[in-house]
Amino acid sequence: MTLKRRAFNCQLLALLGTLATGADVLAKTSPGVLLAHNAPGGLDPAGYWVSEKLDGVRALWDGRTLRFRSGRTVAAPAWFTARLPATPLDGELWMGRGTFDALSGAVRRTQPLDAEWQKVKYMVFELPKAEGASTTFTQRIWQMQAIVKTASWPQLQAVEQTEIASHVALQARLKAVIAAGGEGLVLHRASAPVTSGRSDVLLKLKAALDAEAEVVGHVPGKGKFEGMLGALEVKTTSGQTFKLGTGLSDAQRQNPPAIGSTVTYTYRDVTPSGKPRFASFLRVHEEG
Repeated sequence: MTLKRRAFNCQLLALLGTLATGADVLAKTSPGVLLAHNAPGGLDPAGYWVSEKLDGVRALWDGRTLRFRSGRTVAAPAWFTARLPATPLDGELWMGRGTFDALSGAVRRTQPLDAEWQKVKYMVFELPKAEGASTTFTQRIWQMQAIVKTASWPQLQAVEQTEIASHVALQARLKAVIAAGGEGLVLHRASAPVTSGRSDVLLKLKAALDAEAEVVGHVPGKGKFEGMLGALEVKTTSGQTFKLGTGLSDAQRQNPPAIGSTVTYTYRDVTPSGKPRFASFLRVHEEG
């Protein structure tokens, strides 16, 4: 059942004013953010809010400055940030499904182009400085909706959150999102307080699993790849090393991701020793 419209009373509006006082508290560099685990098989979605996983660029607003997940400032136009509220926000810069490359290029320019930023939306999915440690995600949804309603600006939106009753219905929703060109789903525990780091209060559900790894070596190519990269040697956060050779374009083989960089890969499952099966390169992980 999709969240219903509710009348916001004076108490909630007062709370929004209190939230704004946290604007100067959000860290200016390397801000702590909430990161998702892969959802386990057969997950019962009861107790979670479900939203589409947007293939955009993560951005945090501290009330004055818009920053990438790394803490680096986003060079957004002044007219864009001027329309954002004083309340700290966490969300995704997004142009729509299937537009990641265009979006990434637009938001990482040191000199922003207004024509590109007119197409960018800031899709809010969390309040990183919500008042009170016991504030639940459900309560924060209402607060985010109130903030967006007050701003009354089409480029600032709250990510739609939905309750889904069963695993079968969850899989049907995933299938529909993928068929429409989406990336997957995100499940956020309804009772979760504000937290940061990788946590099981936030889960991602995709047609294929994904993870990140550090590039630790380049394996020379053979045969048709002679003179180019054959595979990346990568190391996961758990210390597993393996070769990542599929999914790379010829251009990437000629100019491979640098040693020390982080890449995102997809995989089907893991072996008993913990290595990913059918791993495929997806993209260089850009934090800004």
